[in-house]
Amino acid sequence: MRLLIVGTGARANAHAREFAKIDGVEIVGAVDVNPARVTGFASKYNIGQTFTSLQEAITWGEFDAAANVTSDKAHHPTTLALIAAGKHVLCEKPIAENYQRAAEMASAVERAGLVGMVSFDYRDLPALQRARELVVSGEIGRIRHFDASYLQSWLVSNAYGHWASEPMWLWRLSTKHGSSGVLGDVGIHILDSAAYVTGSAVERLSARLICFEKAPGNSIGEYDLDANDSFTMTAELENGAMGVIQASRWATGYLDELKVRLFGDKGALEVVSTPEGGTSLKACLGQDIDNAVWREIDVEEVPTIWQRFVEAVESGQVAEPSFRYAANLQKVVDLAVKSEHERAELTVSDTGVL
Repeated sequence: MRLLIVGTGARANAHAREFAKIDGVEIVGAVDVNPARVTGFASKYNIGQTFTSLQEAITWGEFDAAANVTSDKAHHPTTLALIAAGKHVLCEKPIAENYQRAAEMASAVERAGLVGMVSFDYRDLPALQRARELVVSGEIGRIRHFDASYLQSWLVSNAYGHWASEPMWLWRLSTKHGSSGVLGDVGIHILDSAAYVTGSAVERLSARLICFEKAPGNSIGEYDLDANDSFTMTAELENGAMGVIQASRWATGYLDELKVRLFGDKGALEVVSTPEGGTSLKACLGQDIDNAVWREIDVEEVPTIWQRFVEAVESGQVAEPSFRYAANLQKVVDLAVKSEHERAELTVSDTGVL
């Protein structure tokens, strides 16, 4: 499979490294509007062709699939152009700025008979995969309650660099630079993780989003720092479970923690992932419930999103997380924003869209 990488910012490095590990995949080209950046990226990963516009790459055409690693607002036009050119696409999350554009992308890839997948790479966590298996097999019974969180602290620490002086962080705080805030950046990961591990979508929600003051006038140079920094959501799932989903960049003391806890009528599960401690899966089952004893469960490695994308392209089979799934998840994100604006609880099935 000949692969084109579209967008060569920081996240593109993960795509280049992971695709390079897969037999039969050759990264043949890279695209970025910044000539110096794309040249440096191509040199780093020994990529033969570079382009400063996607149309140049499409005109060249010597690739089978693309990894779309552009900014959030660019996903829609660039992906549609790739689909129109007959190329399979692995798109970064969120799939688009809103449900309407996401649904358009899903319909386009379905009509074209191409593979369209979204990089919800936290599904690659063996602990999350194993937790889903336990839920589906009925090990913890019917889920009654859950909580899910994604906590970061880069707005209150220099662990990943000084955000106030680096464009790679500043754009994530500015809606005019394509950011959908913490909700669309890492919040969508925890929304996906909660839906995936429980095997159930959000049916009803009430959300609150907030943008804290980070600089005088919440502005630094060309960047208006107006994107949401924290969100909380109370949610009811289609399976009847109720819980809280939240994400924040102001979680002092947490560099990058994803946590999902599920409480069923026969047991409970906890998935935790951190840079410092790796990933773990713990369970409270059987007689351990009486004394609240939690035991760690061994897990095995699972295929990565990059491997699954390549397998889907080679087999010609639709694979998850698909564009259609991501579009439906984007509707939940849209409703969270609407819930904040209206200060209202909203029901997904009442929208007439999903």
